[in-house]
Amino acid sequence: MKSVLITFDQAYFERIISLLDHMNCRGYTYLDKVQGRGSKTGTPHYGSHAWPSMNSAIITVVEDSRVDPLLEALHEMDMKTEQLGLRAFVWNIEKTI
Repeated sequence: MKSVLITFDQAYFERIISLLDHMNCRGYTYLDKVQGRGSKTGTPHYGSHAWPSMNSAIITVVEDSRVDPLLEALHEMDMKTEQLGLRAFVWNIEKTI
């Protein structure tokens, strides 16, 4: 099992939920308002007057076989609208209860 953390501009929300449903990644935790700035070219997302946009994040735990197709679909989504910002990070899951 792998954990996938997806951070994204809030404009992506419905598309990402639809993608997770389509790929049968049923369980996830959604964090509505996440502040941050991309490490390379991203503009700040602070929800302030100067930087009004906000990010969101979803963390999901999926079977190993679903990781690469999920990452490929997210990467394709990001490439279509790079200015919004979308990143995904993967960790190994040691145990679950």
